[in-house]
Amino acid sequence: MSTYAVYSDGELLDLLRSGDRSAFAEIYSRYWKNIFTVASNKIGQLEEAEEIVQDIFISLWNRREEIVITSSLNAYLSVSAKYRVIKILAKRNQYNKYADHSQHVIPIMSNSTDDWFEFVELRSRLEILVSNLPEKCRLVYKASREDGYSQKQIAEQFGISEKTVEAHISKALKSLRTGLGQLFL
Repeated sequence: MSTYAVYSDGELLDLLRSGDRSAFAEIYSRYWKNIFTVASNKIGQLEEAEEIVQDIFISLWNRREEIVITSSLNAYLSVSAKYRVIKILAKRNQYNKYADHSQHVIPIMSNSTDDWFEFVELRSRLEILVSNLPEKCRLVYKASREDGYSQKQIAEQFGISEKTVEAHISKALKSLRTGLGQLFL
């Protein structure tokens, strides 16, 4: 039995914030089965459930210094698993809708090289604009639009109010709209 097994979740989180790998290992050994069970029961595929477990613990390690958990660690990790499952199921659903729709649309769509280059230029410009956003604004935008977190989750992650999250997202979108609008002039 590890000496870390006697620590409470709160103590382990404090040690984790300071970069203690053994505390991280103890958290992993305590909760990976629970997260895996939640994910595999909802998603139905063991490989994807394993990826969810890995993603959650990688995220926990990468965000260890700024993470704020207001509930129990078990509840936080379980909710994280549920959100990731929802995200995967939504992507599946979106893919299925697109696949069904594309069977009817693709034959009439233009497949020109010009369209492709316009798309690549637009994507490149968007990446540049996002990277030029102020740091906090960029992090909030990416958490919202790329990682799919809710405003409430982002507020908890960064220790800011939901109104501040909303303001950061609004500022980012306005900046991106302005920057992308110049491409179409």
